[in-house]
Amino acid sequence: MTPGGMASALGELHWSMTGFGTHGVWAGFSAISPQQALEIEKLGYGTIWLGGSPRSLTPARKVLEATSSIRVATGITNIWNTEAAEIAEQFNQLETDFPGRFLLGIGVSHPEAVQEYRSPYDSLVAYLDVLDEGGVPADRRVIAALGPRMLRLARDRALGSHPYLVPAAHTEYARKILGPDKFLAPEHKVVLTEDAELARSVGRPYVDQPYLHLQNYTNNLKRFGYTDADIADGGTDALIDALVAHGSAEVVREQLDSHLGQGADHVAIQILGDVDIVEELAKLI
Repeated sequence: MTPGGMASALGELHWSMTGFGTHGVWAGFSAISPQQALEIEKLGYGTIWLGGSPRSLTPARKVLEATSSIRVATGITNIWNTEAAEIAEQFNQLETDFPGRFLLGIGVSHPEAVQEYRSPYDSLVAYLDVLDEGGVPADRRVIAALGPRMLRLARDRALGSHPYLVPAAHTEYARKILGPDKFLAPEHKVVLTEDAELARSVGRPYVDQPYLHLQNYTNNLKRFGYTDADIADGGTDALIDALVAHGSAEVVREQLDSHLGQGADHVAIQILGDVDIVEELAKLI
């Protein structure tokens, strides 16, 4: 690579890695309104992650239309209920209309949720191949990777990884596999209350159903010392506390930032419970 080419590549990497901010917001695509998105942007959060496996990028378009600068990502686009060629076409349309603001998060589902379940790894590789053919740059997509094989794929074929339902120990583990130059943006759940029992009662259902009954998530938790006993019956308090930050705003910020200390570039905050998410997010600033 020529010196000019190297400078260009490094500049592109710098652009890709710095525009997300250190903290973003994760919410189901049907749970966040355009007005809420605008208010989140005004609070200074860097990225809005749209969860819930939407079947198209239309929800992302609505958030992009309502805002002016915040980045928008899917968390995730599910390869089983979308066609890669169609997603590539929609990505390119978003890039034309909102240049540099959209990140395509993609991932596989789990065996329990998909009939005629095929090899997740091979299917994801094939999906990535079609995205390549459709002009979606590798540095404009992330993969929801938990285990080592998927993390290596995220390292080699994407900007990085967007893991879901992970303790900070996973962030350290993922960083070692991804290497120092890849984007790592774990999701983390939050209940802003100093009543620990209340926080667990709110957070436990979000962790238990369906995730503590899905093999890919439970296997991942076991990598970090959690046992079948920890996972059974909705999860022990220790497990819930590792996955759902609670306490004062200061305490919650410390738990979220533990991911940054373990190597994350960005943390996607999911506010739980029947609360105004914008008001709760404002408390964390």
